[in-house]
Amino acid sequence: MIKRIFRFIFKILLGLFIFSIFMVMVYKWLPVPYTPLMAIRYFENPQEEFHHEWVPIDDISRHLQLAVITSEDQNFVNHKGFDFEAIQEAMEDNRSGRKIRGASTISQQTAKNVFLWPGRTWFRKGMEAYFTFLIEMLWSKERILEVYLNSIEMGKGVYGAQAAAKHWFGKNAIDLSAYESAAIAAVLPNPREYRANPASSFIQRRKNWIVNQMQNYGRFSLE
Repeated sequence: MIKRIFRFIFKILLGLFIFSIFMVMVYKWLPVPYTPLMAIRYFENPQEEFHHEWVPIDDISRHLQLAVITSEDQNFVNHKGFDFEAIQEAMEDNRSGRKIRGASTISQQTAKNVFLWPGRTWFRKGMEAYFTFLIEMLWSKERILEVYLNSIEMGKGVYGAQAAAKHWFGKNAIDLSAYESAAIAAVLPNPREYRANPASSFIQRRKNWIVNQMQNYGRFSLE
């Protein structure tokens, strides 16, 4: 009886493992139409308008690509999914009582947004690490950034670069300037509270900082 139970559990775990790899491979090539966060937001705010339009990375301004990297994960092109130096710095800051900060990379955020749900439990963080490892193994950096820029929340009911560009600036994502891109990147820590346009004094300061980081970043390449 016990052996049957263990065999049953093993089959379930094996099935979930195979399914997870299958989904990662599917999204290596196909657009991500919907994410768990989008579903959660719908049930939380059923009257809220929904804006999401997938576009290939070539149709997203290089300014916006660089803006999110410099503001969210400056080691994105070099790390393998986890920025251990940033994690150590965050732990030291949090331990010393300074402002609580996270150290999630773009790869981790992509894994969370596409395959998981918001949360801070150890189980959810463990699943995030697992999916981060998978996408770093099976996707290119360009693909990770493409999925990230098409899936993240960039305003109330606004998901992805194209929807954000139209919502905040009335233009396509490919046409965003450096300052417009920085404004969108500036709201990412709290996109349901911050506004990219018109920008508050806080977002204006953060936008200026991001533009400065973009100018100092150097040559930008995902290859």
